[in-house]
Amino acid sequence: MKKPLVSVVCLCYNQARFVEEAINSVRSQTYDNIQLIVVDDASTDNSAAIIQQIVSKHPSIEYLLLPENVGNCAAFNRGLALAKGEFIIDLAADDVFMPERIERQVEFFSTLDASYGVVFTDAIYIDERGKFLREHYAYLFWKKLLKAIPEGDVYRHVLSRYFICSPTMMVRKQVMDELHGYDETLSYEDFDFWVRSSRNYRYAYLDRKLTKVRRSARSMSTGWYRQGDRQLHSTYLVCKKALLLNRTEEDHRALALRLKYELRQSVFSENRAEADQFYIFLRETGRSGVVDRLLWLLNKFRLPLSYLRHWYHRIKYN
Repeated sequence: MKKPLVSVVCLCYNQARFVEEAINSVRSQTYDNIQLIVVDDASTDNSAAIIQQIVSKHPSIEYLLLPENVGNCAAFNRGLALAKGEFIIDLAADDVFMPERIERQVEFFSTLDASYGVVFTDAIYIDERGKFLREHYAYLFWKKLLKAIPEGDVYRHVLSRYFICSPTMMVRKQVMDELHGYDETLSYEDFDFWVRSSRNYRYAYLDRKLTKVRRSARSMSTGWYRQGDRQLHSTYLVCKKALLLNRTEEDHRALALRLKYELRQSVFSENRAEADQFYIFLRETGRSGVVDRLLWLLNKFRLPLSYLRHWYHRIKYN
């Protein structure tokens, strides 16, 4: 029986140092039925020249050089429009596949029924030089941020907390088609994708480390949001979507947990407008409490809290 085609959409923006390694990690897979689509989002370094040199040697690689920078979500959708595979992988041009990644995930998908739309795995984080930093789930368990890895119907889990390493996902193209790809109005894609896809499809976990995800030591230790971070507003918009997708009281409780978390993040990163938005939204759900109001009042006093948050993250996450 013919192996299903897997389409890998490799997104590059100013990743000249790493893009060749990322592409070669796809070309070196033990699985041979792969469509590789490389999208350069108008890089300002020499990424395009490196990619063109690779493509000249390997013309089966499909290459899109975008004339202007459109952002991650829109750039991925341009590549997705060319994808013909039964399964899709979103590969950042600084990440690296283990040689057996695609083969193992396709094999695992073959054991699942059509209700499963996503397979995700464990991951290894590396620094800019390729040096080991940490393992994804070992770290979450060590820090007691996770007790078990959710599977199946994960809607409430992805709504309330972070646990999936998104670069490890393999997705049925049917899921991407139904969602019309990523939402291009957002500044990042994974939270929105998790919420919308998990409403109708199950997720399965494959207990293997099949991807090296590149991070700088600074990005791993200083937390997510910074003052003026556009991602916070995107998170707010996804939460608004989730309210319309919720079906049960448990769903609403999960959303409230997310709103409380994002309110804290907004206040302590000094993103004051977003803090107001999350607090008002939380009040509208009828699930705000005394602590939430105190946080909102702290936000009104415009105290310099980002410094405290910096040290909190250094203590908790290092």
